[in-house]
Order: sequence, then structure tokens, then C-alpha cells
Amino acid sequence: MLDAIEVLRGMNTDNARKLPADAPTGFIKPRWQKLVMTDAGIDRRYYELCALSELKNSLRSGDIWVQGSRQFKDFEDYLVPPEKFTSLKQSSELPLAVATDCEQYLHERLTLLEAQLATVNRMAAANDLPDAIITESGLKITPLDAAVPDTAQALIDQTAMVLPHVKITELLLEVDEWTGFTRHFTHLKSGDLAKDKNLLLTTILADAINLGLTKMAESCPGTTYAKLAWLQAWHTRDETYSTALAELVNAQFRHPFAGHWGDGTTSSSDGQNFRTASKAKSTGHINPKYGSSPGRTFYTHISDQYAPFHTKVVNVGLRDSTYVLDGLLYHESDLRIEEHYTDTAGFTDHVFALMHLLGFRFAPRIRDLGDTKLYIPKGDAAYDALKPMIGGTLNIKHVRAHWDEILRLATSIKQGTVTASLMLRKLGSYPRQNGLAVALRELGRIERTLFILDWLQSVELRRRVHAGLNKGEARNALARAVFFNRLGEIRDRSFEQQRYRASGLNLVTAAIVLWNTVYLERAAHALRGNGHAVDDSLLQYLSPLGWEHINLTGDYLWRSSAKIGAGKFRPLRPLQPA
Repeated sequence: MLDAIEVLRGMNTDNARKLPADAPTGFIKPRWQKLVMTDAGIDRRYYELCALSELKNSLRSGDIWVQGSRQFKDFEDYLVPPEKFTSLKQSSELPLAVATDCEQYLHERLTLLEAQLATVNRMAAANDLPDAIITESGLKITPLDAAVPDTAQALIDQTAMVLPHVKITELLLEVDEWTGFTRHFTHLKSGDLAKDKNLLLTTILADAINLGLTKMAESCPGTTYAKLAWLQAWHTRDETYSTALAELVNAQFRHPFAGHWGDGTTSSSDGQNFRTASKAKSTGHINPKYGSSPGRTFYTHISDQYAPFHTKVVNVGLRDSTYVLDGLLYHESDLRIEEHYTDTAGFTDHVFALMHLLGFRFAPRIRDLGDTKLYIPKGDAAYDALKPMIGGTLNIKHVRAHWDEILRLATSIKQGTVTASLMLRKLGSYPRQNGLAVALRELGRIERTLFILDWLQSVELRRRVHAGLNKGEARNALARAVFFNRLGEIRDRSFEQQRYRASGLNLVTAAIVLWNTVYLERAAHALRGNGHAVDDSLLQYLSPLGWEHINLTGDYLWRSSAKIGAGKFRPLRPLQPA
């Protein structure tokens, strides 16, 4: 293929139109044959397209690399050096959550898999699967019933009526008073804090509400575009946004009331599409799932306590699963996630494998689960009741042959030598015969089969996943409400500015979640003090994602008189007597 590129380069230099008779054709795949090889000979235009297409695929998969490139370097260069890996393995210091001896690992997982297959086969044959049935036509699972009881809805309505009305500027000032999150936006060169905190908050808010610095300067009396642009250039960066976000997430994580929603060990992630327009239109990508307009996706992770602890701007054409691990591994908060939920777009067998190796329980909500096949350890084993769902036999020899490569890859991702998303993109682009990609897929099939067997047996697991994903969808609604300017479209051409938009939006969303958490607790106490019966078991149904009481529009004024003061809170709205 590289010879073909050289031939084309020479033709362009010489302004030649006809391909030489000895032009290389060995790289032409069967799907290109009819277009390139015609009765009249080789079609030059399709030959060129074929060569460029194969070059693109080879660069993505790592079969061809570019010296000095960050994204397209040799696959080996992404991983921890072989000597370091060998040393870590021999001293039992690999940072992985599984047994590093191949035979021990396979014995444990395959023994568990055989036991689970036998159990579910027996339950399916006796029609004992909870709210599920497997017939010759496939799997049917009864949909979950409504999760919010009427008594909880009454409490939700009562608390919403007493939360104080607040402007978004006042909310940010109050949250900064509690946490001091603005101290993380230090000067790039000197490390000093911003001299004008209100100006810094104005810059952050301009990103969050998608207004931009020019329009924000017009909406904020006494502020100029030049001042905002200078502050953004020197004080707002990916790392300052990230540490400030961690400050807010940690504050909410430590708040006692957040414990009603979870313990901070489970999370979910989801992509939210924003259309690109104006100057940014050419940077967007089209995904039929979101219609025919180009767009960008903000891929966000949210904890079981509703805190959005990581966000990333990605192309809408890419499968969500590529970015699932990034948020779990590279967030800076104190959350210790153990179980993670996604929708169908968030899973592949490679993700299942790496999640398990790195110590996370992966639980996606898989659409058309009956079409997702189970894999069994031995081809001669009989699981008659599961026959419609069995897709084949595991090829364990691939795992044994590439075990050290799998461990080295997982170690490199865990230690941050390379990001999980970059490796998953490359593995997904590899030719089918690539040994590491196939071995990791087989490992993922073990974990995916175990997960599906758990799903069939446990209604509680289905409820957990459903509840976790609902929290992410509710957060998306809040984010859409905050990001309302410019019709909710991204119009910044540079990827850096688009990242700042996503980071600002996520930071302000986290601030709203923290503020609501604090005041929901105060509202619950006030209701009790006013004679209302508040059942602790119903507090889990309250959500800190409401925004009806928050004024997101108008002039953005930072009044010093609006500050509440340390240890003080806004008065709640008047309560109706019980």
C-alpha cells in the first residue's frame, strides 16, 4: 500500500494521468475490486480512493505509524516498556484487579461461568427466571414498573414549593463561599489566584450558558470583552476546570443528604448531542441517531448521588463505549466507583474485558438482549433451555497465547501511559486476525456472558441499572436548560473552545447539584418542623437536578449584597401548614 502511495505521489509530481503497468495492486480488498479493476484496466480515481482509504484504516489500526506523531505512533510506543512490565509482573505489583496467572484466572472465571450457565439453564427450563422467559423464539423480559410511588411524588412537590428562588449568579457565589472552587483557576504562568473573582465567574458562566464572551460582556454591566478574554486566556484551562469540578463533586459526596441517593460507588455515563452551526459546522460529525445535522457529543459521567464528575467532547459518529473508561480512570474526585452503567451504545466486548481487568463491574442496559449471544466454555455442553441465546464456543487458546499482552495493555491504561479511549479506538480498528484484539474480545465474551446470566436472574440488578441511567437522562435535561443560548448550538470553531463550553457547563451543573442538595436537606427539615410527616425512605426519590427555582436568564450581576455570609443560608419559601 505504501508503494501505491509513492506511485500516486510520483504521478502528481509529474502531472501524469495514467497509472504505470506495474502499479501495486496487492492491497486492494475484494470490496474495492469491481470499482478499481475494470475491463479497460485500472481506474485511476478509484485506485487513488482505495489507497487513501486503506491508508486511513491502517493508520487507525496501528499497522502503519508515523514517526514523531502522538496519535499515530507505533502501537508498542503507547505501552509500558517490556522490561518494566516484566519487573512489575515478577514482583506481583501489576495494578490490576484480577489474578495475573493465566491458568488461575481462566480456571476461576470458567468455573463460575459453567456454574452460572447450569443455574440459569435449570431456572429457564422450570420457568423460574424472575420476570423473564426464554422460548424457542427468544427471550422476553417483563418491563419494570414505575419506580416512584405516589407518596414520594407528594414529597417531591412539597419540597419544590419551598426551595428559595435564586439567580444563577447568586447560586455560584454561594457555592463558592462554601467550597472555594474558584481558587483552582490559577494563573498559567505565576500560579496566582484571579484578582477579580466576579470576573472569573462571569467567564465560567459565559461558557456554561453558551453565551460567549462578547455577548456576556454586553449582559454584565461594567465588564468588557477584553477583560473576559484576558482572564479566560490565563486562568481557564482543562486542568483548572477539572480540579474545580472535583472540589464541587467532593463537597456533594461528603454532604450527609447525598447518602439518600447512593454511596458514591456506582455511576452511569451517556452522550448528549449538541448541533454544530455557523463557524463550527465543519467541525461536527453526522450520526443518523441524532438526525442529519452535524454535531458534537458531550460524554458525561454522573455518580449515583447525581454529581457529574467527568465530561469529554467527542465526535457523534464514534461509539460511546470508546470513552466509558476514561471518565472512571481519569476523574480527580474522591469517588470510588465500583459499578458502572451505560446504554447499548456504551458496550463492546473489549470494554467488558478491560472493565473487569481494571476492577469495575460493567452493567450496560442492552437493547434487544435476546439477540446478544451467550458464549459457552465447551462445545459439547448441553444447555437446552438456553439454546436460542447461545452464539458459540469461547476460543480460550487466543487468551492463553496473548495473556501477557492483555496484562501489559491493561497496566498501561491503568498507569496513564495511554488513554483507554485511544487504545479502544485502535483495537476496534484492527483487522480481524489481530491476535491481541481477538484475545481481548474472547475475554470480554466471558464477562459479557456472565453479566447477561446475572441480568436474567436479578430484577434488582435491572432496577439499579435503570435507576442509574435515569439519573443521567435527568442530568441531560438540566444541562440542556443551562446551555440555552445560541439555540443550544455549538458555534465555536476551535476544539479548545468547545472543550471549555463542555467543562463550563459541567461545572455549573455540578454547582447546581450541590446547591440543591444543601437546600433539599433544609426543606426536608423545615417540612418536619412544620408538622409534615417526612418518611426517610422516600428521600431517595428527591432529585437535586431541578431548576424551576433558578433564574438562568437576564442580566448577570454579581452583587456583593447578595452574599449570604459564612454559615448562613437563604430563607425557604413559606410553608403550607400540615
